[in-house]
Amino acid sequence: MSHNIKILPGATVCEDCTLEGDITIGGGTVIHPRVTIIAEGGPIIIAEYCIIEEYSTIIHKKSEKQENPPKPLFIGAHNVFEVGCRLESPCGHIGESNVFECRSFVGVDVKIGSGCVIGAACSLTAAQTLADNTVIWGSQHHNREALEKQPSQLLQLDFLSKVMPNYHRLRKPNVHKRQSSRQSQESVKA
Repeated sequence: MSHNIKILPGATVCEDCTLEGDITIGGGTVIHPRVTIIAEGGPIIIAEYCIIEEYSTIIHKKSEKQENPPKPLFIGAHNVFEVGCRLESPCGHIGESNVFECRSFVGVDVKIGSGCVIGAACSLTAAQTLADNTVIWGSQHHNREALEKQPSQLLQLDFLSKVMPNYHRLRKPNVHKRQSSRQSQESVKA
């Protein structure tokens, strides 16, 4: 499996994590140590301002009817993957502002909208699509619609991005922001 890891400026990615395949990590995203992200079924694109905590696993599984070129798994902005959660997905999109609580499991045939919460130790294995703002909780996997939007994680992201470099070795960003077309035109004229 080829490794094509792209880390955008502003991302905080611990060196002590496993990244395999074609993975793009957006600016402002924080990836803790001991995280595993494997893009075996196609590229994984993680948007801005996500938090992926220790022992979390994200796998873009190969599907039986693999497309050519493979469809990427896009994980929207402001998602939180808490300690020990596991996401196995061949589907193409995870919405924004979701919370995958500790030790939750989301299987291959589950599609996630935006603003959803998968409760601690909940396991979703049956094929389903979670509508926006769905909350799953308890041993019986009850569900309801969230009454309010998920709170912003920006303060936690800011804190983590300042503190983690003091305690962990980090991978350096390897993708630089592109110049705007106006700047590039001006440099050509000069």
